[in-house]
Amino acid sequence: MLSSDTSSQQVPFHFSPPDHWRQMAVLVAEDHSAYRALLGWLLEKLGLGHEVVGDGCEGLAAITRRRFDLVISDCQMPLMDGYALARAIRLHEQQNGYRRVPIIALTANLRADDPQRCRDAGMDAWLVKPLTFAQLCDVLGRWLPGPPCGVSPPAPGGSGAWPTRADLIQTFGSEHVVNQMLDSLLREARKDCAALAYARLTSNAQVVQERLHRLLGSLAFLGCDELEMQGGLLIERVRADGMGSSLCRLKTFEHDLKLYFAYVSTI
Repeated sequence: MLSSDTSSQQVPFHFSPPDHWRQMAVLVAEDHSAYRALLGWLLEKLGLGHEVVGDGCEGLAAITRRRFDLVISDCQMPLMDGYALARAIRLHEQQNGYRRVPIIALTANLRADDPQRCRDAGMDAWLVKPLTFAQLCDVLGRWLPGPPCGVSPPAPGGSGAWPTRADLIQTFGSEHVVNQMLDSLLREARKDCAALAYARLTSNAQVVQERLHRLLGSLAFLGCDELEMQGGLLIERVRADGMGSSLCRLKTFEHDLKLYFAYVSTI
């Protein structure tokens, strides 16, 4: 049932970055174009230099060209995932005598990308999508070089209802971000839905898992906890048992996704 109740909204989050952040640089490795755009915009808003790349191979190439003060990496990416990138960065640091750069994992599903796996790969902390402005400020304040910044992000809501436009503006801190992101995000999500349907029809379990992971990122951004949970469970089921027992669930999930994205396109 749709709900437009906004009574649980928090006071908008405001944060003034310290002056020394303007001399720092952050590397972002993320295969989802909407999240690349979001992170780039938020880092620019904070006055941080940054480079944004689409996979781990590009991230490693960037690390070998220049120094960064912090790395944010999605865990699941094509060509080289976030775990392999983190291990390669740690090896590069050891071989060249460089200081240890903080690496922050970015994930839509901590069941698949558990904290211990992140630590074992050499990551220092993690962020769970949807990534809000407050959560990003908190992690940057804790892990960027220099004195830590005291950031207390507001507690997330949790009504479980489908989000309103006001909810999205509250979450991401700016109407500009929401306006910029929605069209891009819906375009990506619809492509992923079409690719998921084709992978289901051709029984391609690997592609099904990859597209479900990307869709989890979209659902996390758009605030649909129920569908996000269903998608996470489907990834686990396909990984464990293959396609056979999940075909009907996948078809139902695709139908529910289309209804949800149709709703989001109207807000």
